Amino acid sequence: MGLTVAPFAGPATTPSGGVPGADPTLLAAIPGGRAALGDHFGDGYAGDGEGPVHEVQVSAFRLGTTTVTNAAFATFVDATGHRTTAEAEGYSAVFHTDVAAKVADVLGYSPATPWWVGVRGADWRHPEGPRSGIEDRADHPVVHVSHDDALAYARWAGRRLPTEAEWEYAARGGLAGKRYPWGDELMAGDTGEEWQVNIFQGSFPATNTAADGWTTTAPVTAYRPNGYGLHQMVGNVWEWCSDWFDPTAYDARATRDPRGPASGTVRVMRGGSFLCHDSYCNRYRVAARSAAPPDSTASNLGFRCAADSATDAVTDVATDKENHA
Repeated sequence: MGLTVAPFAGPATTPSGGVPGADPTLLAAIPGGRAALGDHFGDGYAGDGEGPVHEVQVSAFRLGTTTVTNAAFATFVDATGHRTTAEAEGYSAVFHTDVAAKVADVLGYSPATPWWVGVRGADWRHPEGPRSGIEDRADHPVVHVSHDDALAYARWAGRRLPTEAEWEYAARGGLAGKRYPWGDELMAGDTGEEWQVNIFQGSFPATNTAADGWTTTAPVTAYRPNGYGLHQMVGNVWEWCSDWFDPTAYDARATRDPRGPASGTVRVMRGGSFLCHDSYCNRYRVAARSAAPPDSTASNLGFRCAADSATDAVTDVATDKENHA
């Protein structure tokens, strides 16, 4: 299964924020500005509240160029002894074709989405179950992390989770009104066969052909970044945001640095994952929204960290590109 990934040799950014050296994830400077957020194409699901399209002003901030990796999360666990929600509960959700566990460890299937399986012993160290590991996946995104786990990591690192508005603004990479971080077309290249995102190929949920080279997660820098130097803002893993979810949030949203409601029952997730497919979960788009309870964990759920702006802390990726054009 040949993997065709667009090569990238971009400008370096500098680790910053929180405890020096604690979090190796690079931060890119995201310039402040205005953008029209929401679904420009009518692609979204009504219940997700992707509309109306609305203009917001976002202040400059910093965002991880990648999601937090297994290696970075291991450093956090080694330093703090943190025990994740999945470890405490003893199980987590794994996609049915990926399960690596004894039959006795398969606890049941979700009635509404039977391709999700509760697996005893599935956690960040064992993404598909007790018979799997991350020894060869240090540079893959950490998964099976709840919103609570993501917050604990961010606080340890002196960082935070991005707001939903920051996430979408950054995911667009400076492109106005596009479907994906790179434009409107899913595939790239002269022949239209170059994958730009890690999603499900084949017949969902039965057969994944892995045409892009991956059946589960891919390394966090496997695909070229967007205009702000951010890798895989769509596909690979869902990413927790700081906001509580409200499907009507856009109707009366603040125009400057908007945030979600003050309370709620589910937190915003963005970006889709390696399991998204246009026949079921067409949410590998920059406008797509979803949500889950903050204690939810699954084999396709991770996060990236944000931080407030610091003028001398990082390279502004967009500016650096202009200087080297």
